[in-house]
Amino acid sequence: MAGSSFQAERPMSIREITAKAQDFEFSESIPPKYWLRTGETLLREAQIYEREQNDQQAYMLLMRYTNLIAEKLPTHSTYKQPENRAGVKAAVKTLREVMTTMEVLKPQIDARYNAYMEKNQHSSIAVDNDGSRASTWANFAASDPAVAGNTTTLDAEENSQLAVKIAHKEIRRRDAARRAVRQAGVSEREERQRRTAGLWDHWDSGLSRDGASASRDDDEMRRNMEASRRRMDGSHDIVPDAVRRTQVNPRPAPERNGTSDYRYPSITRSQPVRYEDDFESRSRSISPPRPLPPKPPKERFGEVYQPEPPPRPHPNERFGEVYEPEPPPLPGKDSLHPIEHPIEASMSDPKATFTFRPSAYLENGNPLRTIFLPPTLRTEFLRYAESNTRRNLETCGMLCGTVISNAIFIQQVVIPEQENTSDTCEMINESAFFDYVDSQENAMVLGWIHTHPTQTCFMSSRDLHTHCAYQIMIPESIAIVCAPSKNPSWGVFRLTDPPGMQCVRACTKPGIFHPHEESNIYTDALRPGHVFEAEGLEFTIVDLRPDS
Repeated sequence: MAGSSFQAERPMSIREITAKAQDFEFSESIPPKYWLRTGETLLREAQIYEREQNDQQAYMLLMRYTNLIAEKLPTHSTYKQPENRAGVKAAVKTLREVMTTMEVLKPQIDARYNAYMEKNQHSSIAVDNDGSRASTWANFAASDPAVAGNTTTLDAEENSQLAVKIAHKEIRRRDAARRAVRQAGVSEREERQRRTAGLWDHWDSGLSRDGASASRDDDEMRRNMEASRRRMDGSHDIVPDAVRRTQVNPRPAPERNGTSDYRYPSITRSQPVRYEDDFESRSRSISPPRPLPPKPPKERFGEVYQPEPPPRPHPNERFGEVYEPEPPPLPGKDSLHPIEHPIEASMSDPKATFTFRPSAYLENGNPLRTIFLPPTLRTEFLRYAESNTRRNLETCGMLCGTVISNAIFIQQVVIPEQENTSDTCEMINESAFFDYVDSQENAMVLGWIHTHPTQTCFMSSRDLHTHCAYQIMIPESIAIVCAPSKNPSWGVFRLTDPPGMQCVRACTKPGIFHPHEESNIYTDALRPGHVFEAEGLEFTIVDLRPDS
């Protein structure tokens, strides 16, 4: 399969990953509660990449989280307001655990980078097969921690069906692990607390502390943030002294293939797929060499050797021709046992891992992971929206899913409680929606879908401002617009970056429909963008509306 695999050979150094982690734009126009939700998303993604043993990407996400909570967020003008205090405190409490995890990942990243540099210290500039300089994609890949140095990366477009199989297999594995946790007596609430390190727990109770308790909390928060700042400014070699002093029982370094406290089993890195060896072994098993004909028996002394008479001719044998029976058909396209693609065949190996490379890039050059979208998702969602559509009311749903092998799979549409008009759709009772999302293992909000009952398929000013919050949390986030009475009847969009994200964040104009100065403010995300429809991808729709 041409182009199905590619190796971005050189791994990244800690210094390069750290620079990548700190390269994001922090804006005061975004309220702290959205930045805290972004932080939780970073932790969830990091947990997935760590479990898949993608150490570089896990380290980058954890470093970005540390930078956000310890460096950026305290500069926000509303950082110390009472409604933000409990959320900030809960986030700061996670810094010690986050940095301990980074210290576990760092030696593995250093070892891989140093081994590569020692092996290739005399190598020349990377070249393509034709001898030219490395391609633009390869240059981008070399600066993407999710793919740089990985053994084999896959192209999403050419391997969409393989992606579906990988997703279903991994989702089943996670479900089995979750059932095992339940059987061990761990409640759903306790699981959520352990998984998210308590980031969103006890917000209300945190607001009712007495003065002395608040002062102690402030001191602890200050020490943790100062330690984090020194950690990021230093050489990344040790846990900061302020953090070490507060660690009563620091977490031991987990064994990569073992189990530690509430960690799912990890999977060993795969070896490069060797097409030649695989096909040679298959050809040997399919077409074994023909045995030599037996030698005629030796002539006994005094006897005349009489050869056996030739076999009777086969009914289909033509005169003068030697009949050769047809060999059994080789496994292939028209066989009951088709030849399996080597990459797909390796899925049966429990140690095999896969990494999908980015399928598109933002306007600023940052990679966009592939989003796999079920093709029937929008038509199923329109069935739930039908009653509103008949009354000329918009309906919205949230797109939820997870990261698997550096690709994003949309698994669910969650329809929250909402207030609807002909031009707007506003989610109400946000806490119920986020409680549901938090109860789903590794689930993330990946965008939204909404209807335009009588309008065309486009992004209104209100839509753009709504979507900006999603795209800040996850750059790949998408907005699906369904206009069932128009042509085109649907579209998948994202804000450009730049100039769309910057324009919307800076916009303070009121009203549902208002103009923006930039014309290139949003763009299509469906192919040739980063969104691919994947036949057979399973999904569900969950309706949280009380009257549903």
